[in-house]
Amino acid sequence: MTTITKIRIQSIDLLKGLVMVIMALDHVRDYFHYSAFFFDPTDPTQTSWPIFFTRFITHFCAPAFSFLAGTSAFMIGKRKSPAELSGFLFKRGLWLVFVEIIIVNFAWKFDIQFRHVGLQTIWQLGISMIVLAALIHLPKKVILAFSILIIFGHNLLDNTHFEGSYLWAMLHDRQKFEWTEGYFINFAYPLIPWIAVMALGYCFGALYDSSFNAQKRKRLLNGLGIGSLLLFFILIAINKYGDLVQWTNYGDTSKTLMSIFNVSKYPPSLLYLLITLGSSFLFLANADKLKGQVVNFFCIFGRVPFFYYILHIYLIHLLAAFAAYFTGFGWNALVLPTFINKVEALKGYGFNLITVYLVWIVVILLLYPLCKKFDNYKQSNKEKWWLSYL
Repeated sequence: MTTITKIRIQSIDLLKGLVMVIMALDHVRDYFHYSAFFFDPTDPTQTSWPIFFTRFITHFCAPAFSFLAGTSAFMIGKRKSPAELSGFLFKRGLWLVFVEIIIVNFAWKFDIQFRHVGLQTIWQLGISMIVLAALIHLPKKVILAFSILIIFGHNLLDNTHFEGSYLWAMLHDRQKFEWTEGYFINFAYPLIPWIAVMALGYCFGALYDSSFNAQKRKRLLNGLGIGSLLLFFILIAINKYGDLVQWTNYGDTSKTLMSIFNVSKYPPSLLYLLITLGSSFLFLANADKLKGQVVNFFCIFGRVPFFYYILHIYLIHLLAAFAAYFTGFGWNALVLPTFINKVEALKGYGFNLITVYLVWIVVILLLYPLCKKFDNYKQSNKEKWWLSYL
């Protein structure tokens, strides 16, 4: 492996690690913030800038990780035949769907009855991998065109609704269904355009080929990043297309700015993807030469993202159960029939935003040594096939 290859991989690991750490902040907020039970943190009429920012900054996580999962698939494909890569993506996708339904849903709710199954980040990654398993057999230009068409055009479907349709909820229209009495399934992450984000990342994997000029890659990523952000602001100024909900002029600069940046995540709108992926492109363009202990710290999380993801949900939920016990709500209040901020009995539980940040820091510091140990194990046992699924 050449030096430049290591640098390229490190920049990707660094971005993965950063978004994984930031993601934990949003989940700690869900389980520890008092206000989470009373209003949407991005609602300009009720929120504050610290609360809004705490939620907004985590918007960058899912797009960056989905995109980089596609880039990683391209890199894996350098060592496999198309048939082998397709088989790997298909099997790993099925595994992720299983993990979402069983392991992740239990982590969120600690409910052995599984009364509320949410299909979220890991679900969409799994299905996107299954779709990518088929797409990789097409020419790269066709995959790129497919990705761009869906990302830029899917908001045309915003006003298309099929009430009661599981398929349409799965694809584009976030809905929750009671499939039998007392048991619900929530399609929280509609698949369009997530499948296109991963496919786009796969196409971008060619930029990290050892034969690709590093300076050319930097110029290209910088240009795409700046262009994406410029297009974001152009569409904001027009305020006609690119998001499920148009921004509102409240006659108050602060509230209006919040409305402008309150882009839709479910499904991810064009505006949402422009600002998040555009920023990711800029980061990747300029992160190749970053070094030091701080970089190494975040890269650890980026090298074992799946392991970290599972552990962090269980840890946050366990800490919240202790917090509920010591504040008089009882640990069993954290055995949840639905997502935590929808549980009426928990209104009044929670802490201020400073406490949320402190708990977040504790979670990251507790998980770091475990992630570092697992990363060392992976690096020392690359021949073990099952590690590629973790």
